[in-house]
Amino acid sequence: MSDGPDVAEFQSEVAQWLAANADRAPRDYGAICPPDQIDQGSAWQRAIRDAGYAGIHWPTEFGGRGLSAEHNGVWMLECARAGVPPVLNMVGLVLTGGAVLRYGTPEQQHRHLLATLNAEHVWCQLFSEPGSGSDLASLSTRAERDGDRYVVNGQKVWCSGGRYSNWGILMARTDPDARNHAGLSFFLCPMDLPGIEIRPLKQMTGESEFDEVFFTDVELPADHLLGPEHGGWGVGMAVLTSERGHIGTAVISLERRLDQMMRLSEGRQLDAPSRQNLMRLVSTGNAYKAMAQRQGPVASTAASLMKLGITQMTFDASMLRGDLAGPDGMLDGPDASGMLAAPGGRIAGGTSEVQRNIIGERLLGLPREPKPESSRKGQEI
Repeated sequence: MSDGPDVAEFQSEVAQWLAANADRAPRDYGAICPPDQIDQGSAWQRAIRDAGYAGIHWPTEFGGRGLSAEHNGVWMLECARAGVPPVLNMVGLVLTGGAVLRYGTPEQQHRHLLATLNAEHVWCQLFSEPGSGSDLASLSTRAERDGDRYVVNGQKVWCSGGRYSNWGILMARTDPDARNHAGLSFFLCPMDLPGIEIRPLKQMTGESEFDEVFFTDVELPADHLLGPEHGGWGVGMAVLTSERGHIGTAVISLERRLDQMMRLSEGRQLDAPSRQNLMRLVSTGNAYKAMAQRQGPVASTAASLMKLGITQMTFDASMLRGDLAGPDGMLDGPDASGMLAAPGGRIAGGTSEVQRNIIGERLLGLPREPKPESSRKGQEI
């Protein structure tokens, strides 16, 4: 950590800068920049860089400020208050940046880190597959070593930002004989290599926020391997669990959702069951807000409780909004779009089923969920 302002001074500085510059930012789109916002999001990232708020806790040699994680948490908190994105794209500035800082060679660090802060390298995540969504250990995309390159074949799905990204973080199987996660490797993959095909996925909302990516005999240079060969699981899990958002940002986001729910009653005469459902949702949201505040800055199993509960609360709120709209809720518009989009929350960011497993196994101490192969072995015995 370099010499710099203390956290309180830094927070005041950040708040002043955002008050003067928030009108230059795109809407607060969350963790992933949507395709129609990429130009504005990239310009915002460069404005953040010019002001010295990009890579706040990254080493100065890679374009960062060399400050602490607490300073970075303050930046995220004040961005949430101002309603602006704290980074162009979480995959690049959080996941990829964290991975390259921790596991990258000096050449990889100098090639990618500053370029990512400058929005010259824009990243997507190539993890999930049609048969391996929540269970990444079962993924089947292969990267076979052939001299100074890997030949990659397979398919990825639910890739956010694939169309506009020029780089991707890729997990692929490099040892087909190893069990589950033991044979996986982690790569930094240029998205313009021959053999890579990107197709938008049409959602039932009518939008195409995600892509599927096909690899056909893609020749990936061996020096694009990040971390040890066959050690990609450790790289991926360290990255996914080490970078946490500031707890205050979650509270602010939840407060805004609660405010939106309360506004469902504006201009409407609600019957008794609708009033009861609305207040139940608001009370539930306030309970999760209290849980988030109690948890503190260190993530725990409570994060799974929050994800599971808020996902269901948001789904129920969308359904209630559609009910309150009556027949008009079946027409094209925000009420119908909200109902069509709501089920996706049960999948995005970790499925509800996975969150229940985490809660059951780690919080309640229940037996681990049996694996299909162990179940079959038991039946054979």
